[in-house]
Amino acid sequence: MTGNAWDYSETNGRPRGIDLRGFKVEAVDGSIGKVDRHSDEAGSAWIVVDTGVWIFGKEVLLPAGTISRIDVPEERIHVDRTREQIKNAPEFHREKHLGQADYHDELAAYYLPGTPFGGPF
Repeated sequence: MTGNAWDYSETNGRPRGIDLRGFKVEAVDGSIGKVDRHSDEAGSAWIVVDTGVWIFGKEVLLPAGTISRIDVPEERIHVDRTREQIKNAPEFHREKHLGQADYHDELAAYYLPGTPFGGPF
């Protein structure tokens, strides 16, 4: 797969104009929570997932490039990472990290090791 960590792929089924809040999020090995917030900004698209009790109410920010498929009728988003990878991602604090380029670079390096930040994956 090629693309940018912060853009939706052309094949994931991202519908324009659909509010993704409340959609369930599935890792390759099980549920991780629900979308609390999302951004469709070109070059900086992401979802914030409320993990509920799974990892003690922690929120995680996932770059749009981790999304493999969006099923609108089922209100479900599938990401191509494991629960463990998501659990071990750099910690997310909404007030501190939303819109912060340093944090985006850190996430891109974590989810796409060995690639330039936002580069092909």
